[in-house]
Amino acid sequence: MDEHAAVDAVDDPVTVDRIAADLRELGVDAGDTLLVHSALSELGWVAGGPQAVVDALQRVVTESGTVVVPTHSTQYSDPSVWTSPPVPDDWIPQIRESMPPYRPAVTPTRSMGAVAECFRDYPGTRRSRHPLYSFAAWGADAEAVADDHRLENGMGEHSPLARVYERDGSVLLLGTGHGTNTSLHLAEYRAEVDAEETTAGAPVLRDGEREWVEWEDIEHDSSDFPEIGAAFERERPDAVTEGEVGAATAKLVDQPALVDFAVEWLAATR
Repeated sequence: MDEHAAVDAVDDPVTVDRIAADLRELGVDAGDTLLVHSALSELGWVAGGPQAVVDALQRVVTESGTVVVPTHSTQYSDPSVWTSPPVPDDWIPQIRESMPPYRPAVTPTRSMGAVAECFRDYPGTRRSRHPLYSFAAWGADAEAVADDHRLENGMGEHSPLARVYERDGSVLLLGTGHGTNTSLHLAEYRAEVDAEETTAGAPVLRDGEREWVEWEDIEHDSSDFPEIGAAFERERPDAVTEGEVGAATAKLVDQPALVDFAVEWLAATR
């Protein structure tokens, strides 16, 4: 919604206090490991914008827990595979040679939303070193979640998604749905679906020097994620809590239960 619609969507400004209270009512608690997907515009008019959302998340989870946010930067992918939009063929070598290297502290996110862009360099936040599929984490287990994010199979077993799973974490869908739920990519790897393998590449810094690196991954497919999420919510209503945060519909989802369900669903369906 635009800013006029955001004002009309709420009776009062959505504040840090209100967001924090709504999160607690939803079931978010101190000490949780919380993987957050968000659409700021769905919350209504927020006093302080994305900063208010980040402050509220940190207030509720506290430093005894861990907040994790996807901070992907897919603009750093190989330009030869770009489709939205494609670039002229004669641009590709120039882009590869001139694109600045991925740097966790400064590289912006792409299509991840205002909250993720705000969170990525918040004080005390650690951002993983994957040039395409990074995650940022804050709190007690930030280092363990964000570090050792390997290039190969970037949303698989050596990614922050698997570290959230190991900690019995939850997914917070804040004004967004399962179509953007990155945890379902972890299920893609575990289900060993018949996905096409691909070679990915991006510029990174190594020993202070820019270097183009390549690695193996699978072609990710999120087209059926909304269907998986809907099936999970029907079959496991005990693992999902729905409520409102500001004007947004919010869902708190048991991440390991979702991933385990999606592994079986994908193995049977794809």
